[in-house]
Amino acid sequence: MTAIITIETPDVFDFAPIIDYLNRSANECLYEADAASVTRLVPAGGSPALIRLSARADGALAAEFPALTGPPDDATARDVTAYVREWFDMDRDLSGFLALASGDEVLAPAVRRFRGLRIVGIADLFEALCWGIMGQQINLAFAYTLKRRFVERYGAAFRWDGRAYRMFPAPERIAAIDPAELRDLQFTERKAEYVVGVARLMAEGALSKAGLLALPDWTAREKALTAIRGIGPWTAHYVLMRCLRNPGAFPLEDVGLHNALKAALGREEKPSLAEIKALAAPWGEWKAYATFYLWRLLY
Repeated sequence: MTAIITIETPDVFDFAPIIDYLNRSANECLYEADAASVTRLVPAGGSPALIRLSARADGALAAEFPALTGPPDDATARDVTAYVREWFDMDRDLSGFLALASGDEVLAPAVRRFRGLRIVGIADLFEALCWGIMGQQINLAFAYTLKRRFVERYGAAFRWDGRAYRMFPAPERIAAIDPAELRDLQFTERKAEYVVGVARLMAEGALSKAGLLALPDWTAREKALTAIRGIGPWTAHYVLMRCLRNPGAFPLEDVGLHNALKAALGREEKPSLAEIKALAAPWGEWKAYATFYLWRLLY
């Protein structure tokens, strides 16, 4: 019998739009999603745990451990629960966002359609930074291709039931390579240098998630990120939004955000940056959630 633990969910939570988000690319390499569940390796103590998440009838999440023949130990169950809660931002009170968005002409339709959607995070700082770098100035489809090549070459794998499930490469692994290796995967020269440079900073201990979160405020964290070679304002805000969990992060120059606003406004042309700033001004410290809900209009 498959081992299962239950993960309680907050009042405002809906797994269905989260699963839709996780299914947005068939080229995703870090998890396998279908219409009702997602299966992935997650860090749990000394070794990764393979879990399959699905929604129960009462709205809680069921986390199965398909590769185990018995129940997980208490430490593994705690680590997996903590990981899932962070992954789906489950400890955040969304009442302020919902109140604001329900009265906002741009956000209200998205909130009505996707109420209960949470920002799907990237817990690992190195993964978040790499994904931001990979996505610079290319379309999303090719960014997924770069990630798959990178993960399949350098990421640790766990094989179960005829499939390989992979973890994102550790920065120590990438710090040891020559950036030229990434050129074989079709990284540009600059992106290869940026990814290896970030890996080396993390391997040396000069950059860490804990270190960034220990800084006094979000402005200081953004400044620390943009001081890193290859990390500009867009990548910094993407990392602040999806990894460091700043609900006020705002990737102003994001093409997806521009296209979503174009759709939400019923326009043929994208709004200007000045207009986007004006539209977003009432969103206050909820700009990250506004962005994520607007992105959801695109698929």
